[in-house]
Amino acid sequence: MHDTLFQPIELGAIHAKNRILMAPLTRGRSTQPGSIPNEMMVEYYRQRAGAGLIISEATGISVEGAGWPAAPGIWSDEQVEGWKPVTQAVHDAGGTIVLQLWHMGRLVHPDFLGGNPPVSASATKAPGHAHTFKGRQEHAQARELSVEEIARVVGDYRKAAENAKAAGFDGVQLHGANGYLVDQFLRDSTNLRTDEYGGPAENRARFLREVLTALVEVWGADRVSVRLSPNGETQGCDDSDPATTFAAAARVCEDLDLGFVELRQPGPDGTFGQTDVPQQDGVIRQIYTGPLVLNSDYSAEEAVADIESGRCDAVSFGRPYISNPDLAERIRVGAEWAPNVDVPRSWYLPGPQGYIDYPTMDEERAAAE
Repeated sequence: MHDTLFQPIELGAIHAKNRILMAPLTRGRSTQPGSIPNEMMVEYYRQRAGAGLIISEATGISVEGAGWPAAPGIWSDEQVEGWKPVTQAVHDAGGTIVLQLWHMGRLVHPDFLGGNPPVSASATKAPGHAHTFKGRQEHAQARELSVEEIARVVGDYRKAAENAKAAGFDGVQLHGANGYLVDQFLRDSTNLRTDEYGGPAENRARFLREVLTALVEVWGADRVSVRLSPNGETQGCDDSDPATTFAAAARVCEDLDLGFVELRQPGPDGTFGQTDVPQQDGVIRQIYTGPLVLNSDYSAEEAVADIESGRCDAVSFGRPYISNPDLAERIRVGAEWAPNVDVPRSWYLPGPQGYIDYPTMDEERAAAE
């Protein structure tokens, strides 16, 4: 009954052997200091190479944009060298992997910045608390990026894209979702600017366009994608008219002919984020004509239904991939998914527990014999 999910698809120039994508998942296992990928991460991604495409965990493009304990980066030569065994392991296992490029904007705590304030579209402050090496701390007031600084940040994205190519990835995805820097420019609750980057939705999408253009110049449009979260509040980032805002974002994606667009769309009954704001994939689908990938709380049956109806072309699964390294095979044979042991504590532990110690079906069978 899940045959639809195992039809191959071309996501731009990227060939996906099935339509079960691994969504980006922050796991906090890189080596510190330096935010350098390590052997544990090599094994983690190798185990999950059965996905049609792996979208890597969000990866910092610069010190300024990296504000999650032990998340990896892609701004240094050491990080590039650390990623090379990861991409090689995925390729050797028959998989494909793109790197998600991340700038957290106002969500970076000053502890990561030598005490300096974070940057954002405008001088705003996120609600709640940041995760830091000292524990949870209240977010700080951000300072507004100048036009000159925006050009510098676009350059940081470009350099990160070049580094991703050197590290052996198959493409890049721009993290434009979840209240991080690109989202802070897109949405009118966090973008209060009155210059060419603020005001109407087309202006608020200018930063998105400039960053994606830089990535396309490095990789070609058919190996660049973006993740958006077009409905509901996330980390204090919201919009008064999401249909208009994300229609403008979709126009950027269509104009640039991106390889694919991924949407994280929680609903009223979501297990990780809930909202009554209508999902916007219908609006985006009318404008962006390339492959559309949907995400958030999908079962295999729901994924089949949405692909067969034409609502989307593939589905990315996030949390199920934490405890099911062979998730695609489990879906293929109709096996029950394993629970995420000690959720959410095990997501961000510093060692292998809850990371690379989840068994495959074959290992479960062998242990039971």
